Amino acid sequence: MTDARTEVLSRIKLALTPSIGPAARTPRPAATSTYFGADHEWETATCGDALLALLTERIVDYRASVTRVGPGGVAEVVGRLLAGAERAVVPPGLDRSWLAVAAAAGTAVVADDPARALSTAELDAVDVAVTASCLAVAETGTIVLDSSPDQGRRALSLVPDHHVCIVRAEDVVRGLPAAMARLDITRPITWISGPSATSDIELRRVEGVHGPRRLDVVLVVAGDEATVGA
Repeated sequence: MTDARTEVLSRIKLALTPSIGPAARTPRPAATSTYFGADHEWETATCGDALLALLTERIVDYRASVTRVGPGGVAEVVGRLLAGAERAVVPPGLDRSWLAVAAAAGTAVVADDPARALSTAELDAVDVAVTASCLAVAETGTIVLDSSPDQGRRALSLVPDHHVCIVRAEDVVRGLPAAMARLDITRPITWISGPSATSDIELRRVEGVHGPRRLDVVLVVAGDEATVGA
């Protein structure tokens, strides 16, 4: 019998054993773990409304909101979520028609121009950031941004206190295997699981420490014109 420390150290030594010489004769333990791929049944079995329902449940559990809407209703929903906001910042490639209702109601829309990126102080002075997304992971309720033109640089989704994020239903996957298969890992990727929150040693929840304290997700479903808030 060996204690845990001895066992851990022996495994480290085995892992570092050179591939040549007498030590190489020591057999290595066979790998016993297998990993799901993007085409695994676990990934593909949940789809359609069940997949969107799972994503909604997870996001709401993080204390964020989800509004399901058809493509023609995005501007109305975004306008409602931005009610009372004086200034909103958007990435350069965002569909500006999504901001039409908010702009008509008096919200000033500021674009983060790549030629002159807004400073941290300027981003902190806006009320809300509106971005699109690359994909969403239903199992964990995670939204992924990859810095594409309609999502912008990472600071846009981290500095303002309120983030409105548009997610397309066709970009929702079940789990990480499918998500990683779609992502270009050479791009700057941001993973968002609810509003920013942390807890101290006494488990007192504090929101807004590392990013926005409010997250509103607009889930765009083709052919679904009725909005359903969660």
